[in-house]
Amino acid sequence: MTALLGEGVSTPLRISPESFRAFCRFITTELGIKMSEAKIPLLQSRLQRRLRILQLDSIDAYREYLFESPGGEAERVNFIDAVTTNKTDFFREPQHFEFLDQEALPSLEPRPVGDLPAPWLLKLWCAGCSTGEEPYTLAMVLSEFGQRRGRFDFSILGTDISTRVLAHAETAIYDEERIDPVPPLLRGRYLLQSKDPEKAQVRIVPALRSRVRFHRLNFMDPEYPVRDVFDVIFFRNVMIYFDKPTQEAVINKLCRNLRPGGYLFVGHSESLSGLRIPVEQVATAVYRRLG
Repeated sequence: MTALLGEGVSTPLRISPESFRAFCRFITTELGIKMSEAKIPLLQSRLQRRLRILQLDSIDAYREYLFESPGGEAERVNFIDAVTTNKTDFFREPQHFEFLDQEALPSLEPRPVGDLPAPWLLKLWCAGCSTGEEPYTLAMVLSEFGQRRGRFDFSILGTDISTRVLAHAETAIYDEERIDPVPPLLRGRYLLQSKDPEKAQVRIVPALRSRVRFHRLNFMDPEYPVRDVFDVIFFRNVMIYFDKPTQEAVINKLCRNLRPGGYLFVGHSESLSGLRIPVEQVATAVYRRLG
């Protein structure tokens, strides 16, 4: 998932109240997130690199460039990348992957054809995919399920607002320290060691990479440029940054692309209580599309 800002600051340039208000308005409009003044030091720190690249000497000058210059529209993508941070892991909240394998997928399975399982193409959407650990975890789980079932294939869409994390996800390369949560058996099947012995890195195998595609998407857009109808949507640890009206609007837009009976997974710290949305809860942080 993509969240707002993070830790780790250096000595920053000062941000004026006018610039802070302008950045806050943009962040709220584009990301659905309201910022408090407590985030000023982090915002200042995160903009330092953009100022160096653009050779600007103040944050006020950067604000003018961002909102008033001909290059400002293109720079807004870089601004979003700069002010967002991303926390994700392989097999994060592992109960969800167990539920997917043991409960959700069997309930979605099409009726057999004679003595054989019916051909099945399962479609999943990882909404807020960050650097790709979650969609690749899903790919491992689905690949294992398919080996047991037979006549099974799947595709996964990963979306995020940050072009920076999407570029990382597309490489499918991760430091070895990131793969600790991956069970040893799955590491052997789905992770390739770097050919360079000096690089402690792994890469997702081509068979899984070919089933995952990535696109940029902003949850604040009035319509999502997604045509597929999905069997499962993972939308975890994103809503905590939205107010209730924004949560309701985003969930309803996601559900337009979720088939009736399909599953919506949210983060364990998130709740859909009180929202007018077409789902019912079936397990902890797991919902099923009505209709």
